[in-house]
Amino acid sequence: MKKILLFCLLFIIIPVIIISYLITEANEPDFTFSKNTMVRIYRSKTKKIEVVPLEEYVKGVVAGEMPASFKEEALKAQAVAARSYVMYKIERSTKNKYDVVDTVMNQVYMDDASLKKKWGKNYDINKAKIEKAVLDTAYQYITYQGKIAQAFFFSTSSGYTENSEDVFVSKVHYLKSVKSDWDKISPVFSEQEEFKISDFCKKLQIPVSNKVNIKITDKSKTGRVNKILINNKEFTGKEVVNLLGLRSVNFDVTVADKVIITTKGYGHGVGMSQYGAEGMARAGYTYDAILKYYYTDVEIEKIK
Repeated sequence: MKKILLFCLLFIIIPVIIISYLITEANEPDFTFSKNTMVRIYRSKTKKIEVVPLEEYVKGVVAGEMPASFKEEALKAQAVAARSYVMYKIERSTKNKYDVVDTVMNQVYMDDASLKKKWGKNYDINKAKIEKAVLDTAYQYITYQGKIAQAFFFSTSSGYTENSEDVFVSKVHYLKSVKSDWDKISPVFSEQEEFKISDFCKKLQIPVSNKVNIKITDKSKTGRVNKILINNKEFTGKEVVNLLGLRSVNFDVTVADKVIITTKGYGHGVGMSQYGAEGMARAGYTYDAILKYYYTDVEIEKIK
């Protein structure tokens, strides 16, 4: 339940943060990375800043963001994406007190003590698997035209990932929509939510009525709801997701004695799908092929 609530924050908090980063992408900072680079993490529970080596941080993110049961190549892809994301953040945080927050606001980071609680008797096996994935991709990161890529990732696509401009306003070349049929293996690929009509109206903050008239007036090519009319009031898909606590902006609605909403996918939909990466790994793709599929025209470089 806690994990579901955390993911719902993707639609409320993260888009605002991401938009500001994408808009300022043209202002390239001057920062030199080395194998001794440290990451300053704001710890949300203690309200303190913890400083850890880059590769240790990546281990904690892979463990916090992706199931240890995933295939090795998917874990490697996650490691490179997570490293790229934090490097992008570090470049832009030189004047700040910290580089990243340890929650879904940036990337979930879990320290050793937290992982022991999470994994229990599987701690040693899972830790070894995560460490190998990080070691095998040590210091590797994604670039686009020589610049560090903002390597967004999310849980599950609807069958297609999304163009950055359709979700976060700004267009970024390497964050383009791609087909992702592998996501059907995800346990959260599709979900149904049922609402009493009165509750539905209250959540949307519209007058309570015995009837609900719904018409989706604008959908993207990938199925995202852009605009929807509900009892003659227009909402954006994002507004409906936020107000109802849905998993995805890709949804369909049917009305009978209840309002039934079927969603596809989980998360903002931009960049690498984690379950898509797992599906590709099961199909025999290597981590670099996975990354170059989800991030258009990128290269993989290494800190020297």
